[in-house]
Amino acid sequence: MKRVLWWLIGGTRGGANRARIISTLHNRPANANQIAELLGLDYKTVRHHLDVLVKNRLLVTQGEGYGMVYFLSQELEDSYDSYSDIWVRFGKTSKSGDS
Repeated sequence: MKRVLWWLIGGTRGGANRARIISTLHNRPANANQIAELLGLDYKTVRHHLDVLVKNRLLVTQGEGYGMVYFLSQELEDSYDSYSDIWVRFGKTSKSGDS
């Protein structure tokens, strides 16, 4: 899991947005529109990052269509300390991912 996190957060161009999404979902589950509003990002950008995170087993979904809700996977929940360490090393000052 740690390698996947390093690659998706520290090793790719969209890593900062993916980390912000993970931090947001750690606080509470949300759908793509809610995430876009909370983070001030374009809906299509958020959907792209959500798809990447689901494909790499970091997120799981509940429901269908526009109202689909995203949650951290159990594997990511279990590795959240590793995620936090990577997010801090990536250049953020707090483990929450908030700037």
